[in-house]
Amino acid sequence: MKAQNIGLLLLAVALIVGSVWIGSHQEGAEFAGTDGQAMALVAALHPDYQPWFDFVWEPPPEIASGLFALQAALGAGILGYYLGFRRGRAQGRRDRADAGD
Repeated sequence: MKAQNIGLLLLAVALIVGSVWIGSHQEGAEFAGTDGQAMALVAALHPDYQPWFDFVWEPPPEIASGLFALQAALGAGILGYYLGFRRGRAQGRRDRADAGD
């Protein structure tokens, strides 16, 4: 592995560990989703607010986190496939251009 890659990897790990450490040492800090925070803010600003509709089915937290992980994996797979496809296509063009000399 190149020294530059190792340095970037160490920087990424330091940023992740630092952000978790800072977030865990704040008073009243807890890991919560933005949906719950938004609902709490709306309830505080407008206590008489009634939502227009409700969830048809709200999955348990274990299933919801699994569905979120599945969504992230599918997105990463599609993005990785697209980037690899484009790189292979560009390399094929370069190889054809080199063969024509």
